[in-house]
Amino acid sequence: MTIEVVTEVTAEVVESIARLIPQLSSTALPPNRDELAGIVASPGATLFVGRLDAPGRPIVGTLTLITCRIPTGVHAMIEDVVVDEAARGAGCGAALVAAALERAREAGVRNVDLSSRPSREAANRLYVRMGFEQRETNLYRYRHT
Repeated sequence: MTIEVVTEVTAEVVESIARLIPQLSSTALPPNRDELAGIVASPGATLFVGRLDAPGRPIVGTLTLITCRIPTGVHAMIEDVVVDEAARGAGCGAALVAAALERAREAGVRNVDLSSRPSREAANRLYVRMGFEQRETNLYRYRHT
C-alpha cells in the first residue's frame, strides 16, 4: 500500500473519489474537479489517497486531514475516510490514518479527532486499535435548510 498526498487534481483522482464517496455516504455528492482543487489548495486541508501496490496502482482509499489554529492550539480532524469495498482488509485504512497522524504531529498537533458512525464497525475497531479513545462528548449538527 502506498499513501500519497494529492498535490494535483488529475482525472484519476476525480474519478476515484467519485467512486469512493458513495461507499461512505448515500446522501453526499462527490466533489467535482474544481471542488477537489479547492481542497488541495487549502492550507488547512490535506487530501490523502491510498494506492494498491499492484499493476496499475489504482486508488482504493482516501482521507482528508483538516488542521486549523484555534485559541487553544492547533486543532485537527480526520474526515471522510473511505476504502473501496473490494480492497478492505488490506491495510489501506490503517495506512491512511497513520499518514494523517504523522502529518498532524509534524504540524504540532497534540490531539486528532475523528467521528465514525456506530454502524461502521470495522472502521471503529481500526480507530481503537490505532490508539483513538472514544470521548464522552455531545456532537451537535446544525442543518441549514
